[in-house]
Amino acid sequence: MMDLRETLSVSIDALRANKLRACLTALGVVIGSACIVLVVTVALTGRKFVLAQIESIGSNLIWVELVRALDRPEPLSNELTWSDLEAAQSLPGVTVVAATRDWPMVVVVNGAERPVTLIGVTMGFQAIRHLVILRGRYFDADDMQSRNKVCLVTKELSDRVFGHENPIGETIRLGELTFTVIGVFRERVATFGLSEIQKESAIVPLTLMKYYTGEDVLRVIYAQAAKPEDVPIVERGLRQLIRSRHAGGAEYNVQTLTAILEAARLISLALSIVLVVIAFIALLISGVGIMNIMLVTVKERTREIGIRKAIGAARREIMYQFLIEAFLISGGGAILGILIGLAIPVAIQPLLPGNLRVPVSGLSVIIAFLVSCSTGLFFGYLPANQAAKLQPIESLRYE
Repeated sequence: MMDLRETLSVSIDALRANKLRACLTALGVVIGSACIVLVVTVALTGRKFVLAQIESIGSNLIWVELVRALDRPEPLSNELTWSDLEAAQSLPGVTVVAATRDWPMVVVVNGAERPVTLIGVTMGFQAIRHLVILRGRYFDADDMQSRNKVCLVTKELSDRVFGHENPIGETIRLGELTFTVIGVFRERVATFGLSEIQKESAIVPLTLMKYYTGEDVLRVIYAQAAKPEDVPIVERGLRQLIRSRHAGGAEYNVQTLTAILEAARLISLALSIVLVVIAFIALLISGVGIMNIMLVTVKERTREIGIRKAIGAARREIMYQFLIEAFLISGGGAILGILIGLAIPVAIQPLLPGNLRVPVSGLSVIIAFLVSCSTGLFFGYLPANQAAKLQPIESLRYE
């Protein structure tokens, strides 16, 4: 114990005597450790954000639509119907279902016609697609049952037609139909026109459009599973249900967000691995720097090593002295780098959107510290071993 204390004391005194050199040597470790913590933090934050964006499109969502041939019209018997929607509601694991059908329409603004998408929806559409009501309200049961001539419009369509005026209670003419606006909405996460909701769209009760058109046809049926683990079961059940209710020649596309979520996870993992490898390269370079500086230090302190050996210091004590110096440099650099890596996310948190939290991985902190210290010890071994092998007489004669 006394030998260890003495060796530790000598190592600390040696570092104090060369503060600038020790600090510059530790700089690479500081950067590498901070990089590891920041890389993992950024990867976790990015993964959390991307997955949240995808999941916000619809929770545990499964949807089915008819695959239409370009060269021929589909028989009416192949179309999805209201009875398919009602049958889907009874599937195990399904909490809510919804359906849509869209029609291209025009709206007259300042004497000019503009294209607009009219979408008939059922009651559960808002819950499934997580629509955000900016003004007014969504459809109620009376709107659906009484086939009221009401609609909700996107913010873009509201601004286009009504400008800065409040559109609630105003009428809007879409094609040959006139509706009373009861709400303004937007998608929680923009799908950039990849869903039925376009930039300028209006949604109306699907029961109303069924009454006007006289057609019992749906474009898309949505089903929401109770739990994420129920999604594959509901997907299989919905696929089998639709196939059993229609002719064998029809093709239906049943999709979930699972594939997209899995792709996002894989991309996030790949980026994390690449960034962590870069951080490890930074630590490797810093380790080489530690070894070079320690080798120079051994040369400069050859006479000191000879004096210590002459007064009885064992070979292992000399080795421990230089290993401790390497450990203190790498360990101190690791602690400082970790603190920097933790401080930066905390500092930028107020600048991020309110619903985005930066997760800090405790595992990344532990890994950064262990890897940094291991790097210092690994690259410090060669100089320490060289110092321990010096002969006392040759060391004392060294100038």
